[in-house]
Amino acid sequence: MKNLEIIIVLLVYVLFSVSCDTKAENKEAKPEQTKVLVEDQTTENLQKISLEIEGMTCEIGCARTIQSKLSKKKGVKSVKVSFEDKKGIVSFDGSKITKSQIIEVVNEIAGGDVYKVVKTTKIE
Repeated sequence: MKNLEIIIVLLVYVLFSVSCDTKAENKEAKPEQTKVLVEDQTTENLQKISLEIEGMTCEIGCARTIQSKLSKKKGVKSVKVSFEDKKGIVSFDGSKITKSQIIEVVNEIAGGDVYKVVKTTKIE
């Protein structure tokens, strides 16, 4: 019985030791990751536009579909599409994707028969 207690104590000690090392490695990696993100932002041509979109009939099916399709495009940093406002706000790297390409992505969703960007406004 005494041997079993010793084995359990050793196992618990080993588990805690291993988990602490993993956390320490993650902490060391975070500053490097943050550094890379800061460097990327300084070389980007960040732009922001507002899109007025016709053809949306619901929040979940339409607005989220547009938001999802745009967010997957290289150079798009953030997308927020509002069904109620019939608008989308897109932040993007102008050196990787153009305003015209963003409009084209929206207009071509669902075969190009459903959504239409009718107006764009540059946001300063």
